[in-house]
Amino acid sequence: MSDLPVRSPSAKVGGIVYFGRMLDKIGAHRRGELPSEYQPNLGKGFDARCTAFLGVDYSQLIEFGSGGQTDEEVLHWCFTHGVRPSEAEIQVWNEFMRKCGWNDDITETLERRKRESGLAERSDIQTMFEYIDADEGRACD
Repeated sequence: MSDLPVRSPSAKVGGIVYFGRMLDKIGAHRRGELPSEYQPNLGKGFDARCTAFLGVDYSQLIEFGSGGQTDEEVLHWCFTHGVRPSEAEIQVWNEFMRKCGWNDDITETLERRKRESGLAERSDIQTMFEYIDADEGRACD
């Protein structure tokens, strides 16, 4: 799925992983470019974790972010309407998200998704970020 209009979950905005991907999915959905298999999970899963981390409501984020703002402007809105995490909190968030699926409560989901995508034999894929990148045609870091 290399033509998918969303960036890697590892890409950072304001030093925060996943946030940009969430914005890309919101924008792609608004433009009618988000594949149907991505749509049921909008606002759920990692999206919900990200908005909870920033202390904002997903639907309000969508409403604010629909005016053509830059990623940084949307992030600043999150900081003023939710919480502004410290550098240490961002580091913990980034490392937590980067390792989701590796020996935790998401491991079973990761293994199921790998099987469904024909990637079950890929022992190098040990986290959800690695799976997402591989499934979408990006090289795993």
